[in-house]
Amino acid sequence: MADSIDNLEERIALARRNLEDLTEQATGASGAASEERIAARINDQQDALNELLRMQEGLERKGPA
Repeated sequence: MADSIDNLEERIALARRNLEDLTEQATGASGAASEERIAARINDQQDALNELLRMQEGLERKGPA
């Protein structure tokens, strides 16, 4: 169980870093097509992060194995 939580925490941290990187890219992007692609990637990454956070919450509710 601890391995699952550790792995999940690593994936959450990675998703958060990806969101930060994408936000920085969006700041420097020019052109509607670039902005739309980055916005879509941000939305996808946010959805993935939300799912990981839901999974983490579920594991925390179960408590120690």
